[in-house]
Amino acid sequence: MFESLTSRLGEVFDGLTRRGALSESDIKTALRDVRVALLEADVALPVVKEFIAGIETQATGQAVIKSVTPGQMVVKIVHDRLIEMLGAEVSEINLNAAPPVPILMVGLQGSGKTTTTAKLGKQLVEKHRRKVLMASLDVRRPAAQEQLRVLGDQVLVPTLDIVVGESPVKITERAMRKARQEGYDVVLLDTAGRLSIDDELMAEAAAVRDAAKPVETLLVADAMTGQDAVNTARAFHERIGLTGIALTRVDGDARGGAALSIRAVTGCPIKLLGVGENLDALEPFHPERIASRILGMGDVVSLVEKAAETVNRDDAEKLAARLQKGQFDLEDMLSQLQQLKKMGGLGGVMSLLPGVAKVKKQLAAHSVDDGLIKRQEAIIFSMTRGERLRPAIIKASRKKRIATGAGASVQEVNKLLKQFQQMQGMMKRMRKMGRKGALPPGMAGDLSALPPGLMPPR
Repeated sequence: MFESLTSRLGEVFDGLTRRGALSESDIKTALRDVRVALLEADVALPVVKEFIAGIETQATGQAVIKSVTPGQMVVKIVHDRLIEMLGAEVSEINLNAAPPVPILMVGLQGSGKTTTTAKLGKQLVEKHRRKVLMASLDVRRPAAQEQLRVLGDQVLVPTLDIVVGESPVKITERAMRKARQEGYDVVLLDTAGRLSIDDELMAEAAAVRDAAKPVETLLVADAMTGQDAVNTARAFHERIGLTGIALTRVDGDARGGAALSIRAVTGCPIKLLGVGENLDALEPFHPERIASRILGMGDVVSLVEKAAETVNRDDAEKLAARLQKGQFDLEDMLSQLQQLKKMGGLGGVMSLLPGVAKVKKQLAAHSVDDGLIKRQEAIIFSMTRGERLRPAIIKASRKKRIATGAGASVQEVNKLLKQFQQMQGMMKRMRKMGRKGALPPGMAGDLSALPPGLMPPR
């Protein structure tokens, strides 16, 4: 997300921070480039005008121009304004009500509403320890109710029994009744969508709202539709009354206009981000972290949180112990590749690292992507256990067999083995440095966190 905007803003601010002093003309030229970058990112024009006006007032002041680091001061002002535009504070799902807490999911057809409902159900169960019931109110789209049931089975969240011919309001009433009787904490109500906003859609959503009296009414909007998502949010907020936004397909949205505009235009906070197809790919929206990502500062806090959620502590400690002894084989490399996949692949990790735009360009030049990780994983799976533990025995005939088994070429097998050797050599060098006291105490144990997919073969 925000790749094109991050790249453009990076170029603008690189020019500013390289200069020792800034004139008002320099700042105005830079802000003109920022304005163009925001408009190209599909940010709403009124939002861009207000954003630039606020920055210009602060950035052209004497305190900035005479600052020791005027370029960095301008970057800080832009960063602070971005946070303000995105909502300043984290707005979490409101569960502070007498159970069962009704949460209404609304939106257009195809926005990812049903999948987001299942993702949210999984998150509420696993992270918030709530007992959740999901109910599909979509009686128009074929198999819509069955879709939620299947997703519910996958995430281990119960769904309301399907009764053919029941109206959305009746389903709502039955869901709330069942939740009260059986002690559920939260009820997720997945409403029907349409291809476009119409009176019938709004009337049905309003009737369900009146029946459920939801604590949260979340609009699920596709980030890739840009200003259409903003217009949809405005229409739903005016007719239904929203408490928050869940943006989906954020991982595929290079511009980010919807995320940057939707809060300012509607006044509704973004609460959730759908960042992938996996059913655990749902994140809370942190304005400060998103602002840092946009300016290429990375989001190390989110990266650490994601690692903490996915890393098996026992496995990490075992690997750290092996590395301290200078032991590292292809099974260890496989474990690291699988860990990288759990964290969202290269794209997921790279989007959280500082200087992301430049590093991504370098990776693209080496053709390093999530597809490469899957191919490497397949190649290692095609090896015998003995080959994984003793890679030195893998000669020409074995390479050919491994390549055939993995659906890869011998050249790809050679590249993987070369990358493994580079990693193994690096681990040994780091271990020696640790012994000589060149590394801080405990650094050798941190080597288990090194993602192999970030090392393109030479």
